[in-house]
Amino acid sequence: MTTATATVGAKTTAARPGNRVSFALLDALTITWRNLIAITRIPEALFFSTLQPVMFVLLFRYVFGGAIRIPGVPYVNFMMAGIFVQTMAFGSMGTAIGLSEDLSKGLIERFRSLPMARSAVLAGRTTADLVRNVFVLLLMTGVGYAVGFRIGNGLPEFLLAGLVLLLFSYALAWVFALVGLSAPNPETAQVMAFPILFPLTFASGAFVPVATMPGPLRAFARNQPVTAVVDAARALMVKVPASIPHPSTTTLTLKALAWIGGILVVFVFLAVRKYRKVA
Repeated sequence: MTTATATVGAKTTAARPGNRVSFALLDALTITWRNLIAITRIPEALFFSTLQPVMFVLLFRYVFGGAIRIPGVPYVNFMMAGIFVQTMAFGSMGTAIGLSEDLSKGLIERFRSLPMARSAVLAGRTTADLVRNVFVLLLMTGVGYAVGFRIGNGLPEFLLAGLVLLLFSYALAWVFALVGLSAPNPETAQVMAFPILFPLTFASGAFVPVATMPGPLRAFARNQPVTAVVDAARALMVKVPASIPHPSTTTLTLKALAWIGGILVVFVFLAVRKYRKVA
């Protein structure tokens, strides 16, 4: 049945007149809209997915914040860059869970029988999660301001930091697209995602300076994508004092973008290849 529906889908897609790229974009937008509607139909899931990062803000601001001292920078300003990145990272798990659920229900098999581009399913899912993260980023900015976070640089720099964060969330969505396509069910997809996220988010410069970590852990924390994105976002959002040695903001931003580009190149290829095998 898989071969038959794939053949039908390929023939009907080829039969559509017009530009193939335009149709692929329209198909991706259609799937994006479908996934966004699905989010609005389960408001409880959206509420509790945004409640977790709010709880992390309160935890680090009022429980750990009094014990951590960052020279020249209020801890609330230091930690918010880490909270932003952590929120983007944990939010990307929705891609794995959603794709695994669609796959287990046979929905992707039905998509394959329709006259639509094969790329639309993955592109639509990752784009919908990107749109959701825009809302989450705005919400977290408001929560940060409520607990004392303030922008140290100008608004353009803050918006650029937001763009870097969203690009990072989009890159991670492709990582978890591969996870979702590899998992037998949504529950397993969620379990598979945590061993990836926890070392990257907590063994990083998100919440404490990397220099305070022991040798091997410090080496790992300095050379992984979460720290690169956190450093770039922090440099753009907060005015780091000259007393703290750090590379230029441009250098940090380019390093973060290099990590994001590398993740996209590798995992878009792997996710698409996996999709062709399982769908």
